[in-house]
This record gives sequence, structure tokens and C-alpha cells, in this order.
Amino acid sequence: MSEEDLKAELAKLKAENEALRKSSASGVSLKVSQKGALSLYGMGRFPVTLYKEQWLKILEMADGIRNFISENNSQLKEKQ
Repeated sequence: MSEEDLKAELAKLKAENEALRKSSASGVSLKVSQKGALSLYGMGRFPVTLYKEQWLKILEMADGIRNFISENNSQLKEKQ
């Protein structure tokens, strides 16, 4: 490899490394499982894995979930 190729490869690796740092900083990530489901990592010890239509159903309920949380806030605990 020429020196220019090495510099280009180093710049590419630095950019990839920075992108990985930024995505892991939030602590939450998404991946497609081997069976084609969507897995949400970073919410607890194990990932939350559901199929596409299940995630879409939950997303449609977002306003209802927010309302439920606000109405039952006094009974709900927060993870420390």
C-alpha cells in the first residue's frame, strides 16, 4: 500500500471510530436479529426484540402511553 492509501484508510477508520463512539454514547441501539426482528439494546440487561408490525403497533400507541404515564405517575417508579 502506498502512503496515500494508508492515510486514506486511517482517515476512514477514524471516522468509523467516531461514529461508533457517538452511537454508544446514547447507550441505545437497534439491530436486526437473525430471525428478522428488530432488537432494541440499552434499555436493560437484555434487548427488547419484536417484529416490525409489533413495533409499529407500539409506535401508534405513543400518545396513549404518554397519557397513561402522566395519569399514573404517582404509582410508577423510576429506575435509578
